[in-house]
Amino acid sequence: MSERLFIHPLAWLIWLLAAVAVLTVTRNPIYLGLTLLWVGLTYAIVKRFWRESAGAPIFSPLAFALFVILVSTIFNGLTVHVGRLTLFTLPPSIPLLGGKVTGEALLYGALNGAALAGLFVAFAVVSRVVGVRALIRLAPRAYYAAAVVASIAVTYVPATRRHFEQVREAQAIRGHAMTSTRSWLPLALPLLIGGLERALQLAEAMMARGFAGTPEEETPLYPRLLALAGLAAILAGWLLRLVWQQALPGGTLMLAGGVMLAIALRETGRRHPHTVYRPDAWTPTGLLVGLAALLTLLLFFLPVPGLSRESIYYYPYYQSLWPDFNLWLGLATWGLLAPAAALIFDVMRNEE
Repeated sequence: MSERLFIHPLAWLIWLLAAVAVLTVTRNPIYLGLTLLWVGLTYAIVKRFWRESAGAPIFSPLAFALFVILVSTIFNGLTVHVGRLTLFTLPPSIPLLGGKVTGEALLYGALNGAALAGLFVAFAVVSRVVGVRALIRLAPRAYYAAAVVASIAVTYVPATRRHFEQVREAQAIRGHAMTSTRSWLPLALPLLIGGLERALQLAEAMMARGFAGTPEEETPLYPRLLALAGLAAILAGWLLRLVWQQALPGGTLMLAGGVMLAIALRETGRRHPHTVYRPDAWTPTGLLVGLAALLTLLLFFLPVPGLSRESIYYYPYYQSLWPDFNLWLGLATWGLLAPAAALIFDVMRNEE
């Protein structure tokens, strides 16, 4: 793909937030299927054309999806004995599993598994295109130390996996055959030594850069109180919306709490000055991806006059198996296809 194409990491995070929000809030098979289709197409195109891959998932998304959907379907079908379409009945003497197995329970279990698979694929897309360094730059300066520690933890397993492959290839060159469990023991010591060497190198690098080498100044009381008030406002607004069905006051309170929390983070981060030598620039493509994902979020969660969201919620046990569908919400899921469309357009432009 072209070196000129760049999508800002924040645009990718907005896209991820939109995908996670839609997959979490709805179990409508139509919206869920559309979201899975767009996320899956994005993963396939990124895997095919994005050369600057930050990292690949350990498990194949397709294999993970099949496994999760199968397990979720079986588990929900055997443990939830509710529904009108009875397929067969297990003996009541079987603890927890005894009772009727219904088609509604199997369907709802499959939908839950599909949502989990979609979450895995969405995170796999972002892990391929956004590096750890870019994520650290996006972290609030108030939590820079925590972001560095989290990045080390996130990259530990991939680094160990790569070192394991290197040790196994070296042992194979020496003629060591992996034929039994005992034959894997010679890999343990080189793997342990390599892990200790990486830990020492990381400690030396962090010490040379002065990480946690100077005592931190105490954070003033004002940002801490503002952050506490913001969190309390978000919680109160969420309770107003969920318990008392006060959508407008609850949403306003949550918005005010988010603003207070953002101000508190900004004030705390100003006490941690930093210099970015190569800042990530926003491009028209990145803006398009971010705005498209943001539009998906807004249509699914913000009150829009004339737009009914009743079709988002789908519970097959006590309603028709055929789900309701709102055309505008279905079109809103197309915002998740923006990264794939941008990549395809870039590839077609370069081939001309």
